[in-house]
Amino acid sequence: MTTTTTTAHTNIALIKYWGKKDEHLHLPYTDSLSLTLDGYYSVTTTSFIQAPNDQIFINHHPASPEFFSRTEKFLNLIRKINHSSQKIEVKTDNFVPTAAGLASSASGFAALAGSLAKLFQMSLTKTELSALARLGSGSATRSIFGGFVQWHQGHNSQTSIAEPILEKPTFPIRLLSVVINNQAKKISSTTGMQQAVATSPFYPQWPHIVQQDLQHILKAIKNQDLEQIGAIAEANCLAMHALNWSARPAFSYFEDTTYQVIEAVKKLRQRGYLAYYTIDAGPNVKIITTSKDLLPIKEYLQTNFPQAQMTALKPGPGLQ
Repeated sequence: MTTTTTTAHTNIALIKYWGKKDEHLHLPYTDSLSLTLDGYYSVTTTSFIQAPNDQIFINHHPASPEFFSRTEKFLNLIRKINHSSQKIEVKTDNFVPTAAGLASSASGFAALAGSLAKLFQMSLTKTELSALARLGSGSATRSIFGGFVQWHQGHNSQTSIAEPILEKPTFPIRLLSVVINNQAKKISSTTGMQQAVATSPFYPQWPHIVQQDLQHILKAIKNQDLEQIGAIAEANCLAMHALNWSARPAFSYFEDTTYQVIEAVKKLRQRGYLAYYTIDAGPNVKIITTSKDLLPIKEYLQTNFPQAQMTALKPGPGLQ
C-alpha cells in the first residue's frame, strides 16, 4: 500500500488577510505576511484504499461531518487533477487547538496538500504546492515555507502563491501563545470575512492599510528591527478587528480576558520589555517578543492569568 506522511507547521499572520475576492479559489483581496511557528504543527498520512468511501481521521477519531466534507472536497479536487477515482484514507494528528483562531487549518491543509502531492507523484515545486494548499485553506498557502512568508494575492490560481522572505531568521524573535479559550470559535473566519467585506464602511480602506504595513514590515525584517515588526503587526491586527467592530451588525472575536491580556502587554511594554500582541479570528493572544524577554513576560502573565495555556514558540520550518 502506498503511504506518504508530511508535516507542516502553523503560521501567525503579522500582516493579516481578511476577505476573499474569490471564495471558490480562496483568492484574498490583499497580500499578507506571516511567521511559521515551530511548536504548533500537523502530521498527515495519506494512502490509497480499497473501500467504497474515503476514510478521514483526526487525532485518531473519525472526522466530524463538517471536517469530513471540507477534506473530501479537497480530495475530490486532487482526484480531478490526477484523473483518478481512487478512494483515500487520511490520518491527521493536529498538535494545535483546532478552529480556535490558531491557524490549525493552515498546517492541516498544507500537510494534506504535501502528502497527496507525493501520493499522486505530482512533482510540484514548493511554490506550486503553496497554490495547491490554498485551495484547501487560504492561510495554508503560507505554511509551505518556514520563517517569514509573504502570500501574494494574485489574480488567478497560478499567481496567488506564497514566497519565503526569510526562511531562517537569525535574530531572536519569539512568540508567546496565550490560549484563553481553546473551543471552536462562534463565528468562523469565512463567515466573519464575508460580513466584514459586505458591510463595514471601512473595508475599502483595508487594502491600502495592508499595502503600507507590508512595505514597512518588509523593511523592518530586513533591518532585523524587532520593535518595528511588533509595532506594525499590532497596529495591523487592530485595523483588521476594527472591520469586524464596524460591520453591520458588528461582531467581535474578543472575550473579556482578551482585553485584559492586551492591557497586561501594554503594562509590560511600559516596564521596558519588548512586547506586542497580535490576534487572529479568535480570542487568543500571541505576543511578539525576544528570547531575552520571553521568560519574564511568560511568568508575569502566568501569575495574572493562571487559567490560560501558554506556549513559547520560535520560527519554524517549512513543509517536511
